[in-house]
Amino acid sequence: MRSINPVVILASFCALLLLSVPATAHHGWSWAEGETTELSGTIQEISFAPPHPSLTVEADGEVWQIDLANPRQTQRAGFVEGAAQPGDHVTILGNRSLDETERLMKAVRITIDGQNFDLYPERIGD
Repeated sequence: MRSINPVVILASFCALLLLSVPATAHHGWSWAEGETTELSGTIQEISFAPPHPSLTVEADGEVWQIDLANPRQTQRAGFVEGAAQPGDHVTILGNRSLDETERLMKAVRITIDGQNFDLYPERIGD
């Protein structure tokens, strides 16, 4: 039986650890401003891929990544495949990244053609 080199095991573990950091970095709210901001633009891309659905939105000549809620919560809000298409105008109420150089926002509500999709209704102060 062939043994596995401990250096290979350690290197593999370190690689997995490093790869997991970006995936967990934007979960939760600690990375985002406490106040909500409104952003309007045009949907460039929609993704329902794990770890969470997201939109790519062009607003005022800048491209933003909009993180939505987890897949089940996004679906419960009614935002499912077919609810929007690239090219649609969208208004996002959400919390932008604390890092002002990032064009990243976590959506609380998205509005398309007058229809609200409340991803985090408890965070909306109407």
